[in-house]
Amino acid sequence: MVASTHWLASATGMAVLENGGNAFDAAVAAGFVLQVAEPHLCGPAGQVPGIFVTAADRTPRVLAGQGVSPAAATPEYFADLGLDLIPGSGLLPATVPGAWDGWLLLLRDHGTKSLREVLGYAISYARNGVPLVSRVGDTIRAVQDLFTEHWPTSAALWLPDGKPAEGLHRNPALADTWERLIAEAESVSGREAQIDAGRRTWSRGFVAEAIDSFSRKAFRDDSGRDHAGLLTGEDIAGWEATYEDALQVDFGDWGLVKMGAWTQGPALLQQARLLDGLRDELSYVDGIPTERTVHLAVEATKLAFADREAWYGDSPDVPIELLISREYAETRRALITEEASAELRPGGPSPRLPAILEKLRGLESGSGATGEPTVGPLGETRGDTVHIDVVDAAGNMISVTPSGGWLQSSPTIPELGFCLDSRGQMFWLEQGLPNSLAPRKRPRITLSPSMGLRDGEPVLAFGTPGGDQQDQWQLCFWLAHTLGGLNLQESIDSPAWHTTAFPSSFHPRSWTPRELVVESRLGQSTMDALAARGHSVVDAGPWALGRLSAVSRSGGLLRAAANARGMQGYAAGR
Repeated sequence: MVASTHWLASATGMAVLENGGNAFDAAVAAGFVLQVAEPHLCGPAGQVPGIFVTAADRTPRVLAGQGVSPAAATPEYFADLGLDLIPGSGLLPATVPGAWDGWLLLLRDHGTKSLREVLGYAISYARNGVPLVSRVGDTIRAVQDLFTEHWPTSAALWLPDGKPAEGLHRNPALADTWERLIAEAESVSGREAQIDAGRRTWSRGFVAEAIDSFSRKAFRDDSGRDHAGLLTGEDIAGWEATYEDALQVDFGDWGLVKMGAWTQGPALLQQARLLDGLRDELSYVDGIPTERTVHLAVEATKLAFADREAWYGDSPDVPIELLISREYAETRRALITEEASAELRPGGPSPRLPAILEKLRGLESGSGATGEPTVGPLGETRGDTVHIDVVDAAGNMISVTPSGGWLQSSPTIPELGFCLDSRGQMFWLEQGLPNSLAPRKRPRITLSPSMGLRDGEPVLAFGTPGGDQQDQWQLCFWLAHTLGGLNLQESIDSPAWHTTAFPSSFHPRSWTPRELVVESRLGQSTMDALAARGHSVVDAGPWALGRLSAVSRSGGLLRAAANARGMQGYAAGR
């Protein structure tokens, strides 16, 4: 079974499975296709974080495919530039590309196919053309003036004949890059050796050299000024993707698995912990959550994400076991009242929030009522990403949320056919915080795949794009499935919601206390009752929030479901 955010990725994954590949082969092939089919949401220089289990080892593991900040990325450097936030576009926020090495590490250790076999699908689409969804054109139009006036290499690729790309689009430079990587990898013998050679060719060969050279040039970013990048070939050569232990919280016979606190993933564990003690007050009627269910969930979200701001980051000092503990949840739950809170209230021992937050309250950064990226005229993006879930008959299962390197994040490197990411914007420049900028450190990312266990057995993989909304829309799904008793598709289709009452992870890091964005299918009476509690309710429309997909394996059956919103996600299997 394969479920993803684009039908071509799901079809590719199924083609690999039908050809004898396993779930990991399928995920890798689908992931590369998404770099071509959804270039406004992920790219070759992005990231690939995932959670997986193998048929032989049922302990969930984390694929840590997020690169680190450059060695030259110091707070002093940005202070000298007169910046109090890292820009959300251009070359300054680039981190070491993680997707290539992450995908190849997974393929080497757990796949069965060769690099040429899994990359062939994406190469074909890049060489011969891929049908672009309308959102790609919308994104290009939003940054058309930036491309034309300041990013000519991006204009050459995405504005053919001066108009936004549409219909069948080709990227021959990217196809050439992949073909050259394969050719150099195949200079050695053996599947695993070739994959490792492909990793080295990227990080120590022509790709790293081209990135280094291009990063020395200055381009416009959303600070309104031109800046050169900080990323070097040495930075790229010094990093590799790794595996990590996952975090798990149990709720009766269900278990929920997330990545560590260098991601926002534990926020879903914290939300679920808080609401587990309120189960008797949560309910669904005809597949729709009650008003009280939404209110309690939103208030739990505010508490969990306040802790995210105070505590999460790529730091050894995060008290994560405390934050996801039952005892901590019990003390925090007492803060939830009948009214919508307008406060950012972190807990734990002496929590500290960024001093700049009050200045960022209410800043304009695009509507919170969109399930797709909101792109500003200078390329800044709020929300992003794609998602893939795969399970095979043997029991291999993976949930992965690739992202970064969007076409609007930075100028295209012409000889490679792709651009760098802008994930560094998620750091705080203020020092002394878990997510403060430091050289060769991972930013706290929003990317957040999930896995569910039943009686200790991995049975469910799910996730969604959406930036800061990912672990809110996944909460909607989790409650609908585990509490409301809805099946996978019903749980994805159930009305969703999210709040913007905490700082965005994307430049300019704005937040709007009490704002609650909902799908109108919750019902007018529910929306009115939420407003009466003090929530500032934004009606996003009937089918607007979330791009979830999911697969499951239980009772001898494989199942899959995908998002109907946008008519783009697809689930397939046999």
